[in-house]
Amino acid sequence: MKMTSAHLGSIMDRVKRADNEWKEQLPPDRYQVLRLKGTERAFTGKLLHNDEKGVYVCAGCGVELFRSDDKYDSGSGWPSFFSPISEDRVEERKDDSHGTERTEIVCARCGGHLGHVFDDGPKPTGRRYCVNSLSLDFDKMSK
Repeated sequence: MKMTSAHLGSIMDRVKRADNEWKEQLPPDRYQVLRLKGTERAFTGKLLHNDEKGVYVCAGCGVELFRSDDKYDSGSGWPSFFSPISEDRVEERKDDSHGTERTEIVCARCGGHLGHVFDDGPKPTGRRYCVNSLSLDFDKMSK
């Protein structure tokens, strides 16, 4: 589902589905990442080297999350952004699942796992939103 400006006011209308509904909606690789907090292998994501202008949207619910203008090459192997479109689009959660404390990022609308955020990014925010390509779809700007 592609979000339009008419939908932006309804961002807080959470998308809630039963696990079996998510399994039906999402391909297995996307289900693994978005719903089971998996991670795609570094340098394998289809959006890592995408340099087209547009908007990155949640692959689970279609809400706009990141702008191409906020994307940069962090060298980490995953698409990286220094800022989401709006602070209300991405939620941060404590993640100590791999013996280290990190900050998980999830879609605020559907709760889908996106990746992690780190405080080693570029100006102006100093943040690196490190996102799985499988968590995102890309809407190219029309010319």
